[in-house]
Amino acid sequence: MSGRNTALTPPADAAAPVRHPDAPPPGELLGAHYEHCFGCGDGQPHGLHLQARAGEGVRVTAEFTVKAAHQGAPGLAHGGVLATALDETLGSLNWLLRVIAVTGRLETDFVRPVPVDTVLYLEAEVTAVAGRKIYSTAVGRIGGPQGPVALRADALFIEVKVDHFIDNGRPEEIRAAMADPDQVRRARAFEVNP
Repeated sequence: MSGRNTALTPPADAAAPVRHPDAPPPGELLGAHYEHCFGCGDGQPHGLHLQARAGEGVRVTAEFTVKAAHQGAPGLAHGGVLATALDETLGSLNWLLRVIAVTGRLETDFVRPVPVDTVLYLEAEVTAVAGRKIYSTAVGRIGGPQGPVALRADALFIEVKVDHFIDNGRPEEIRAAMADPDQVRRARAFEVNP
């Protein structure tokens, strides 16, 4: 896309993304990475409750319904909520690479307003990987997967170790997540976003 920040342009020596052999199969619902995540967690009454599914290659699709609690202007989704939906969807891509990564940069274009009670359909894909940097892009549509484009984003995620969360998170939440006996849920709690 023209006018994009060069920090979101993969370097010439970037590699094509490779789906991890243990990634969920295409069509599988990824589920919440953390119960209290505002983007995908069931433990957030006013959260987005975004549901992402694994796609082909290193792609995901997701949906979320804009509720009254998500509005900014009367009857319309708040732009920050829409950016959160994009960020959550883009972050879900890292589960297909099987890496822990946080958002380094997110550039969003708001193309058209998204009314309350609209289902927002999102598609995201990793476009390149360069060392710890993961480049990705997403689009959000209203009215269906082929509906008009409402928003777009390009993102740069940075692969981190779990220490990033342990060193910076609130100790009680970190302890609770680390104590989860479910190994997959424990790993996924630290999967995306700072």
